[in-house]
Amino acid sequence: MNLRPLGNTGLSVSEIGLGCEGFLDKDLDFTRDVLGAAIDRGVNYMDLYAPNPDLHRRLGTVIREKNKDFHIQAHLCSMWKDGQYQATRKLDEVKKAFQTTLQNLGTDHVSVGMIHYVDSDKTWDQVVDNGILDYAVSLKQAGVIDHIGLSSHNPLVAQRAIETGKIEVLMFSVNPCYDLLPGDEDVERLWAPESYEAPLLNLDPARETLYETCNRMGIGITVMKAFGGGDLLTTDSPAGVALTANQCIHYALTRPAVACVLSGVRSRDQLLQSLAYETADDTEKDYAAALASFPKISWQGHCMYCGHCAPCPKKIDVAAVTKFLNLAKAQGFVPETVREHYKALDRKAGDCVQCGVCETRCPFGVAIRANMREAKTIFGN
Repeated sequence: MNLRPLGNTGLSVSEIGLGCEGFLDKDLDFTRDVLGAAIDRGVNYMDLYAPNPDLHRRLGTVIREKNKDFHIQAHLCSMWKDGQYQATRKLDEVKKAFQTTLQNLGTDHVSVGMIHYVDSDKTWDQVVDNGILDYAVSLKQAGVIDHIGLSSHNPLVAQRAIETGKIEVLMFSVNPCYDLLPGDEDVERLWAPESYEAPLLNLDPARETLYETCNRMGIGITVMKAFGGGDLLTTDSPAGVALTANQCIHYALTRPAVACVLSGVRSRDQLLQSLAYETADDTEKDYAAALASFPKISWQGHCMYCGHCAPCPKKIDVAAVTKFLNLAKAQGFVPETVREHYKALDRKAGDCVQCGVCETRCPFGVAIRANMREAKTIFGN
């Protein structure tokens, strides 16, 4: 299992993690079988948005039995009431629910305290005004959580939240269909058929800015809905073309700041399908041809970091140079972290001889030679 840094948290997390929804309404034997198999194969990260107490007790039991380092992002503002899940922004309910979560897990500590489901400005205002953000800070100061996170589907609200400087981990919905749509407070628009009726061109600027800001600020992204709830794996996909699990995972993992894809497995077979990414070859991971074939959707002229431009005769990592160029352009300056990562490249944009071979391979018609010239100007070599 490949491990990735979770932003600037200092945590190294498995690039394939787990969602918890597939463990709902299951028994301890199922949990031992599937979660146990995941841990044995190197998975060390799991999202825990669901407040179901039976789920928490089962997961806690298996994690303790395995006796390995395992990171949980447990949610604040998610509670169990009258036998069902509810979201709350009332501080007393938030505190009680989170303490209950820890008790049911059988622990006094989790790696990430994730502020739950913030998709609107109103909700973020409640998080701040009702003392929930301050409560998260106090939990971190007390060592109950190591880091503060936020889950959202709306890039505009997520951007507002991370700019406070208090959010260290962002759980966000990332896939090649959702990335085309503008921010909206109604999450259901992400999978509504009418959202894809008109032609869509390139990544939504707010989403691109969000990813690049996270990268600059050292905020690690954990990905939900990489498969679009499974829709992207079928011909009913909003894109009109079925993708594979490997393609969806690779797309997410090639976005800036992404550390971990949370797979919502519902069986051992689905777990193994996601984990197969770790041994898949480049051809199996390649999403470029599929994305280029989407009807009514175009990424023409936009680098997707797919790597089809390689190999460069001068051994330039063209995708990496382009990613750093885009990060700098999005911020209007060259952040120190971007400059240092660029300096670490073995070959720089200035090594480009403008042969243009890379452009003949690019499925998206990117003006790579122009990008190399611009990167040389911005970075100085």
